[in-house]
Amino acid sequence: MWDRPSILGLAQGEGDPAPDAVCSPCPDPERIPPVYISAKIDYAIRALCGLADNQHSMTSAALAAGQNLPVKFLESIMNDLRRADLVVSRRGPDGGYRLSRPASEIRLADVIRPLEGPLAEIRGLRPEAVTYEGAAESLQAVWVAVRSSLRSVLERTTIDDIVSGRLPKPVQALAADPDSWTSRPALY
Repeated sequence: MWDRPSILGLAQGEGDPAPDAVCSPCPDPERIPPVYISAKIDYAIRALCGLADNQHSMTSAALAAGQNLPVKFLESIMNDLRRADLVVSRRGPDGGYRLSRPASEIRLADVIRPLEGPLAEIRGLRPEAVTYEGAAESLQAVWVAVRSSLRSVLERTTIDDIVSGRLPKPVQALAADPDSWTSRPALY
C-alpha cells in the first residue's frame, strides 16, 4: 500500500471520474494503483488547453462549460494554477483567466509538480533518496528509470503541443505502439 497516490496513472475508462474518485476500475477501493492521473491534474491541463485555444480571458464557468467540468472544483483548481503562476486573473466585466506565458512554454510537468508534487515518490521519498540492500539493491535504479520515463513525456509535452495536435515525436511514437493502448489486468 502506498502512503499517497502518485499523480500519474492508469486510464480511467470512458468519461470523467468524479473529482473525489480514487480509481473506478479497481475492485478494491482501498488499493490505489501505482500510477494515477488525478481528476485535479486532468481538469487543470484541460482548462489550460481551453485558455490556450481561446487566446482571451475566460471565466471558470466558461472553461468548465467548454470542457464539461464541475465549476466549483475547477474554480479551486484555477486558484491553484494562479498561485503556481501558470495563469493570471483579472476582475471586472472583461475579467477571467488567461495563461501567464505562452502555451508553448508550459510543460505538463510544470502543471503537475506545483499541484500535486513530485512526478514519482516511493513511500514519500524521491527515488534517489531510497536505498535497498541485498537482493533488492538494484530496485532504486528501477524507480529512477520510472521517473525518467515519466519525465521523457511530461517535460517534453507542452500545452501548445496538445492544443495544436502536434505532439513531440517520441510521445507520438509511444502512443502509436498498439501495445500502449492495451490494458493489462491487475492481479489481486
